[in-house]
Amino acid sequence: MFFKDVVGQEQVKERLIKEAKEGRVAHALLFTGPEGSGKLAMSIAYARYLCCQHPGENDACGQCPSCKMFNQLGHPDLHFVFPVVNKSKTSGKKTSCDDLLPEWRQLLTETPYFNLNHWLSAMGAENQQATIYTQESESIQHKLMLMSSQGGYKVMIVWLPEKMQEECSNKILKLLEEPPSKTVFILVSEQPEQLLQTIRSRTQQIEFKRLDANLIAAQLQQNLGIKESDAKRIGHIANGSYLRALEAIHINQDQALFFDMFVMLMRFAYARKVREMKQWSEQVASWGRERQKNFLTYCQQLVRENFIYNFHDERLNYMNETESQFSTKFARFINERNVMGIMDELTEAQRHIEQNVNAKMVFFDFALKMIVLLIQ
Repeated sequence: MFFKDVVGQEQVKERLIKEAKEGRVAHALLFTGPEGSGKLAMSIAYARYLCCQHPGENDACGQCPSCKMFNQLGHPDLHFVFPVVNKSKTSGKKTSCDDLLPEWRQLLTETPYFNLNHWLSAMGAENQQATIYTQESESIQHKLMLMSSQGGYKVMIVWLPEKMQEECSNKILKLLEEPPSKTVFILVSEQPEQLLQTIRSRTQQIEFKRLDANLIAAQLQQNLGIKESDAKRIGHIANGSYLRALEAIHINQDQALFFDMFVMLMRFAYARKVREMKQWSEQVASWGRERQKNFLTYCQQLVRENFIYNFHDERLNYMNETESQFSTKFARFINERNVMGIMDELTEAQRHIEQNVNAKMVFFDFALKMIVLLIQ
């Protein structure tokens, strides 16, 4: 991951490069901002730049021994801390970040744009809670007390530091107060307000903004070969998140199925066919959790598109031909009286799925509520 690979965030790149050139590298940074804005990607690009033996004007050289080690995320002076799920219940020894480094590097190699649910899936622990255990602070201290193998900076990237146990937070705080020489901490946080105030006060916070829709669309065309019309539609619905854009591409792979299931539910709800709605909910509940979440995201997108369809301005809509044909008859059922209620129910269903609530109950409950909402 180079600076050039990070989508947008040009002001942040310029600031980090300028400070590095001027020798004003902060010992502790706190990257905050919306999910999918590129915080983790930027932390790796910055670490590469700091460790590069021949940094260029705007990026790492890519040719020195340090850069070559970064290609596999195997640089000995690059360290990661991230939430893990304890898989060693029988031995009594908690799982550490080092135990899951192969899975972590594999996911980062595929894309640095992911969230906690994707990481849980990569660990094979979708239904569990991930934590940064207290023991990790001891490992951090041990690693940072060692001499730099390359004679330069040592970089410790802590992803989702808000997941640290309290004792771990307190021990990290002591390291931030008295950091080892030429050591840089980069805390990458989705919920910085959950961090200790004392930790926040000892870091230099850098805020990441939402990405421009046109920028996202251009990246999708350039990097993934998405055709222009699809890239613009995805960039529009991504709401400033490159992660959501990538998820939308995966949703597109299931889009025909999702569309059929959405239409089926709306027809059953309008006709009040409760038995069929129960069968529908059981079918959706048989999918994997990620697919269920993608389906609910697709439903939110289609509800929004049908609401806007009523304004009769094609520039505001981003639907394919099949969806547009359906909207000619269905859009009138999505109006100012029920659109927020439907979106709220979809959001709640998605939250319950993320919390591992019984999927049959979640989808049947949502289906029943649609009977009332559609007639408003």
